[in-house]
Amino acid sequence: MKVIHKNPGAVDEPTDLLSRAKQLESQGEINEAAGIYEKLIKKNPVHEDAYNRLLILYRKNKEYKKEKAVLDMAIKAFQQLYSESLKLPATSRVKALSKAILKATGLADKTTGKLLYEREPLYRWKKRREVVLKKIKG
Repeated sequence: MKVIHKNPGAVDEPTDLLSRAKQLESQGEINEAAGIYEKLIKKNPVHEDAYNRLLILYRKNKEYKKEKAVLDMAIKAFQQLYSESLKLPATSRVKALSKAILKATGLADKTTGKLLYEREPLYRWKKRREVVLKKIKG
């Protein structure tokens, strides 16, 4: 059996990659930083910091089509994450209490029970997507 040792010089932990990408950004190596952010997103499709930094890079370089593509991917990933969290098994009593709390606090419509507000970062990204679409068209 062969023993495989981890390369001590390798950077592959998400926090290490994120700090490395931020360092490259500060040095002006935008393409390399963007590549690392994309790598982080491939490893973890709901890595909010990586999405935010990548969006900022594309916004600074006025690459609106790339920014729109990343926004679409991020929105889809987080909508899927949040919809899966709502499908967790719970007793009918827990579900009823949750709905009652949401209605009482004004977070859900009193008649339909539908949520009135979107969770972050979805709301912010959807607003940014509207701006990006205007910039692409105009």
